[in-house]
Amino acid sequence: MSNAWFSPDADRPQIRVGDTAWPVRIVHHAQSRRYKLIFDGARGELRLTLPRRASAVRALKWASEQQDWLAEQVGKSAAPVLVGPGASVPLFGIARRVEWNPAAPRAVRLRDDALLVGGPVDTVGRRVERWLKGQALELMERESREIAARAGLCVGRVGVGDPRSRWGSCTHDGDLRYSWRLVMAPDHVRRATVAHEVAHLRHMDHGADFHALVDDLHDGDVGAARAWLRREGRGLHRYRFS
Repeated sequence: MSNAWFSPDADRPQIRVGDTAWPVRIVHHAQSRRYKLIFDGARGELRLTLPRRASAVRALKWASEQQDWLAEQVGKSAAPVLVGPGASVPLFGIARRVEWNPAAPRAVRLRDDALLVGGPVDTVGRRVERWLKGQALELMERESREIAARAGLCVGRVGVGDPRSRWGSCTHDGDLRYSWRLVMAPDHVRRATVAHEVAHLRHMDHGADFHALVDDLHDGDVGAARAWLRREGRGLHRYRFS
């Protein structure tokens, strides 16, 4: 019996490794001549690349048979967390339990250590994700402009995305973009990242003057914030919402 299957409750196929089901991102590539399986620890998923006309079902069966390799790879990472009723997701570094009541309003509300949400159960995760992204954008846009104003700097547009390899970026035009998942990190970690990107409005390198400005702009220990991201940052990507 194969360990790969299409779950009726998921948008993507999964492969079971031990007792844990890991989501699989299938990529058809015109230049690919064989199957290629990669474990993406930052995303908490497997990525399976196959030739354009190849059968995804056969590719999944092949991938599911690589159990020794899979066990070694996933053993280095925490299992993904599917966010839904009863699950916990961090907000500002504090775990919040998702409490679902079908009779409650659809909009997500924060109350103490809980995220309250009603409406259809099958869209709870996606609505929590949209709410978190909205919180992230509102918060980091305000913080970016406040910090920049104190330094006499001008911010362009501010946006959020879900990059795997960086927490923020700054363009030569003064536009700032952040990983929305920073809203799940402790406040001092998020603010340090905002200070880092705002400092790039004046210094586009990472020289001594840049780091001195970051220290001036941040209201906490920059080194401690960077250490937290190195230690815990990857774990923020294991939360999945659909």
